Amino acid sequence: MRRLGSVQQKIPCVFLTEVRDEPSRKRDCQQFQVVATENVSPAALASDVHCAAATEKVDGTCCYVTTFNGFVWNVNEDFREVPEFWMAAHRVQHENGHPVPDEHGHIPGWVPVDHTNKQYCWHSSVVNYGTGVALVLKTHGEDEGQLEIVSVPLADLMEQTLELIGTNVNGNPYGLGSKKHPVHVLVPHGVLRIRNPPAVEFQQICSWFQECQEGRVEGIVWHCDDGMLIKIHRHHLGLKWPVADTFLNTRPVVVHVDESDADPCASEKDLFKSFSSVNRQTFSSVRDIQFEP
Repeated sequence: MRRLGSVQQKIPCVFLTEVRDEPSRKRDCQQFQVVATENVSPAALASDVHCAAATEKVDGTCCYVTTFNGFVWNVNEDFREVPEFWMAAHRVQHENGHPVPDEHGHIPGWVPVDHTNKQYCWHSSVVNYGTGVALVLKTHGEDEGQLEIVSVPLADLMEQTLELIGTNVNGNPYGLGSKKHPVHVLVPHGVLRIRNPPAVEFQQICSWFQECQEGRVEGIVWHCDDGMLIKIHRHHLGLKWPVADTFLNTRPVVVHVDESDADPCASEKDLFKSFSSVNRQTFSSVRDIQFEP
């Protein structure tokens, strides 16, 4: 699958930021707020963000498809203890063989998904390990105004990063599925292009988020020609998220999941079975997908 940049480090804000002594709008337990100033960051300018491809920032949990080698990473005592088999993201800087925090104190990394561990049940629900395919939401090949849910070979997703969205992720801002029948899909980073992005200017971006239908998104991620990723989140601008009627739900979606992609021995709630039951059907939006009883 053709793709833009993958997420292998903490993505910086397109504007210079400042910290305010007020409760965070994004994290309930955080007693400070990181907000954007009106000044475009030097890093964004150096990467020519004005000419970058603008894509929708999707609200989910980040995933990375790669071969698992099974090594254990040793970290210094200065770092918080990491889960077993944790590995640093590719673009994390190292000193003396050890990963070091970025300017914000972050060391992004990956933890393998063990499909036998219930902690990762929603991640595992979008992958059929037997047939080696994953459930992916992307734009339709012939019409970018339409979405499609397809089963994609894991081999075609190797070294890509994707966002897991759905019923049990981040409060489900897109309204997928239900408690009785949870629905989750993977969204490749950079796949949802913004067709009419705002100029990289503070007031124009604020207006776009508040006045344009296409601006009813969590944020923007710019994919620069040099591989750099730059972002803006609604919370950087003091704007509410989630919002009603997200832009993702304004586009119809067609399902292309064949029954051969499903495990015949799986339960009726298996997502591959469920999606194959509505194969080739079109729905008005992803939140309107309903499976036959």
